[in-house]
Formats: sequence, structure tokens, C-alpha cells
Amino acid sequence: MASFLVPNVIATSPRGDRVLDVYSHLLAERVIYLGTPLDADVANVLVAQLLHLDATGSDRDIQLYINCEGGDPSAMLAVYDTMRFIRSDVATFCIGQAVSVGAVLLAAGAAGKRAALPHARVILHQPAAQGRGTIPDLILQADEVVRVRDSLEQILVAHTGQDAERLRRDTDRDLVLTAEGAREYGVVDQVVMQAPPLPGPPSVEAGRAQAASA
Repeated sequence: MASFLVPNVIATSPRGDRVLDVYSHLLAERVIYLGTPLDADVANVLVAQLLHLDATGSDRDIQLYINCEGGDPSAMLAVYDTMRFIRSDVATFCIGQAVSVGAVLLAAGAAGKRAALPHARVILHQPAAQGRGTIPDLILQADEVVRVRDSLEQILVAHTGQDAERLRRDTDRDLVLTAEGAREYGVVDQVVMQAPPLPGPPSVEAGRAQAASA
């Protein structure tokens, strides 16, 4: 995972103010941010966050924001399977770019809850082998690439509604989509200008209004 400075924020609650790193604060609001290439370490963090939020028993959506330049397909499949396994809907949003495995996670969001910001881009392409080692190693790598490619194609066909033959033909080279192009291709459901409300607890005023109407 990349090394960078994580800012702290002050979170206000009935118990008082607390200083949290920004990712922990977002997690408390059921928001997960993927802003790095996806490797095994990043996938483990995402899986843990998804399982944690699902275990709270809330019926509110989990919001997954994606700005990912690609990564390890096996790591992505662990996150994908977890998204499908948990009970909570996962709404996905593309900020900046969703490349390769990042695009697959974007498309895998709950139906009707996948979005891209206006200047985001989505890039779909086939997985590649490392191309190193002995001839038997290269043959095994090629077989594994074919297996992974088939898995990714099946996922994208299921979530985009595209025909498998067209999808394979389109992704033989980089398929670069604008936000609107991603919507037309079925990777997302909408292009959004403004963030949805944070899925936090109801306000004090809303609670009072609900109590008064009871």
C-alpha cells in the first residue's frame, strides 16, 4: 500500500469530539474509498471494511468510491466476492478513473446504484501475463491468464448486459470510456454532479419530528 500522509479530522458525537484519521471517519459514515492500485494488502483492508460494515446490521447502503488505476485480478476477485456475499447493498462511484480491475468493481455495484462523476474515465482491457520464467512456467501463466480473463468477462457480462463476444472484441485493446460512455456501455447507471447524502444517523430534528408524529 502506498505511503502517504493521512489527514486527521475532528468527529463530533454525543460523547464529545474525537480526532480520527479521515478514512476512519468515512468508515463510520459507511463510506469506503479506494484510491490506490489494488493489491493483496489493499484488498484485505477493503474486505475487512466491507465485513465490518455489514456486521453492524444496518440496512443502509455502503458507499464505495473508486479512483483506481488497476491492479491484481485475484485481489479484486476477493473484494468482488465479498461485495456479493454481504447483505448490504454496495453503491459504487467512480472519481477520476477506474481502470481494469477498478472498472470491474465499479460495474459490480448494486443495480441502479452505480455512478460516475462527469470527468471520470473508465478503461476496460484484458489481463496480461508477467512473461517471465521457463517455457513450462509461461504455459502455466498463459493458462491462468485465460482463466482469469474468462472470470472477468463473465462478471462484466453479468453486470453490464453486454454480449460476451462484443465485450471480448472491445477489450482486445484498451477500451476508454467517458463517464457518459460508461453509462451507455452499462458499467454505471448514471452520471452524477453532486454526492448523495451521507448515510449517517437521522438528525436530532428528524428524530423529534418522527416522535411528534407517532
